[in-house]
Amino acid sequence: MASTKRHFDDAPGQDVRVPIAAEFRLESGQRLAASEIVGRLHGPGQGPLVVVAGGISGGRFATRWWPWAVRAGGPIDLDGLRVLAFDLAPGTGETEVTLTTTDQARLLARLLDGIGEPRVDLFIGASYGGCIGLAFAAAFPEWIGELAVISAAHRTHPTATALRGVQRRLLAFARDCGREAEGIALARELAMTSYRTAEEFGVRFASTPPTRAGDPYPVCDYLIARGAAYSDVTDAARWIALSDSLDRHTVAPGAIRCPLTVIGFTSDRLVPIEDSRDLAAGAPNLRRFIEAPSIFGHDAFLKERERVSHALHDILSTLSLPTQEIAA
Repeated sequence: MASTKRHFDDAPGQDVRVPIAAEFRLESGQRLAASEIVGRLHGPGQGPLVVVAGGISGGRFATRWWPWAVRAGGPIDLDGLRVLAFDLAPGTGETEVTLTTTDQARLLARLLDGIGEPRVDLFIGASYGGCIGLAFAAAFPEWIGELAVISAAHRTHPTATALRGVQRRLLAFARDCGREAEGIALARELAMTSYRTAEEFGVRFASTPPTRAGDPYPVCDYLIARGAAYSDVTDAARWIALSDSLDRHTVAPGAIRCPLTVIGFTSDRLVPIEDSRDLAAGAPNLRRFIEAPSIFGHDAFLKERERVSHALHDILSTLSLPTQEIAA
């Protein structure tokens, strides 16, 4: 008998496209090469609108990069919510530009205006998406009902900038040497060491040395596989632009006037818990601050299913939903 199990990434959805006006300029004064903003809308025809945004490798297919969270019957329930995710600028194959999280927020505002949505009931942003959510709430306070940020803060820590700066120089060096794909793979390997924790690596990988010097150790095999899988996802110009925009990110906590939930993890090296605490302390309308341990570091928003699910359940319980319950 054929399986009736629904795959996480095959939830019905509709792409929505809105032109980028010729006069649109980034805060740097530059233009984007792209002619349109592309989002993907899931869920019923009516109901609360929830915008979901993730890391720089996310995009409009939220059911793929956050499959256990964004699904029918899941924490972000596609049976009861209208869910909008969107592609980040710039796209692959475009000219390298200097942009900010506020630029991403402005593009989202154009997408919403173009599809006739005057208000977001809830913005859920994780990692880079959380930074965009903060920028959106500060720039368009009348367009947002509530905001939840996970593994994101109002500013970038110098340690995170240091790590990403090495990645950007590696990307540029490899591109200039004609070995862009290899540079992307290596930069991804380096990035993975900052997303996860020493504790997790200690549990997962033996320290068994290879036969010859220069051959990969067990942990290196994992990183090499992750890097190889990423080389087809992006190009150097796009990654440099998005990485740099993270390091330009800054929003005054006091500018976030909507109800705000902040979720931070004590093991996060890229977003130190002290920054999450400062964001929560400075927000004038803090709804809740959740501080939690995790073996997964910055990637806890992807891996801590039970903890994040319960938090999302609490956040979404404030919305007016159909009678069916949101799964925790």
